[in-house]
Amino acid sequence: MKLIRAQHLGQCFGVRDAIALARAVAAQRPVTVLGELVHNETVLSDLRSRGVRLERDLAKAMTETVVLTAHGTSERRRAEVSARGHQIVDATCPLVRVAHQALAELVRQGLHPVVIGQRGHVEVCGLTEDFPGCDIVLSEADVARLTPRSRFGVVSQTTQPLTRVHELLARLRQRFPNSDVVFRNTVCQPTQQRQTAAEQLAHRCDVVVVIGGAHSNNTRELVNTSGYFCDRVYHIQNATDLDPRWFLPDDTIGLTAGTSTPDEVIQAVERRLQKWCDVPEHVDEACVQLHTAAA
Repeated sequence: MKLIRAQHLGQCFGVRDAIALARAVAAQRPVTVLGELVHNETVLSDLRSRGVRLERDLAKAMTETVVLTAHGTSERRRAEVSARGHQIVDATCPLVRVAHQALAELVRQGLHPVVIGQRGHVEVCGLTEDFPGCDIVLSEADVARLTPRSRFGVVSQTTQPLTRVHELLARLRQRFPNSDVVFRNTVCQPTQQRQTAAEQLAHRCDVVVVIGGAHSNNTRELVNTSGYFCDRVYHIQNATDLDPRWFLPDDTIGLTAGTSTPDEVIQAVERRLQKWCDVPEHVDEACVQLHTAAA
């Protein structure tokens, strides 16, 4: 077997900054995170070990300091937190904040808001809660159910594949040819980089392993993208999920990871796969590079 790492994988700067911020605050005083800071159980377990409380229900937040997650939140939600007397620490990813600003500006211009994203996802909820009547679409069927409007303002959940976004945008314009459809591209660069790298990886591999949280949207999208080009794709959360029966002796194994996946989790998966790699390091350059990266 030989192992190949995706060119871009693992934690993005927004996730790293959010984790560092939560840890720094927790080292100084009791703190509650409203929801999951990021969608990765390894990260959440680490935060709990540092005394961080995780609560979805604002009414159960008993600490003075409350951290807003990297996925962002609505202004209405912020007002609720402040009204209860909490001090807010904002860990919102800067690129999610850009999406909020883009949607708000489209609404100010008089356009009807549309978000391309997963209904019920925390980021999408944060984007839409301030705009009653905002439409959420993720399929052609969703577009078909839209009410006709003279002007649409469209943004995307930051972790959506850009290909899907453009497909739905084209369908929206096709369905309403006489409407003004204004699009602001809010798919974040780290997502685009990891999607492109996953596609390139899957073309080269017999099997792809995708590491990431069970509730991570961007990880699921990496799984979906890899599955278009590779027949065997496995979504795992950590090294203990690996099963040697997934692999054949002559397989080329690709490795990628979602934007919330810690470096140490990726390295642990690599180390376990290396034990099953029976090709000497000096024979295969990709395997050598993998060993070097994990050292």
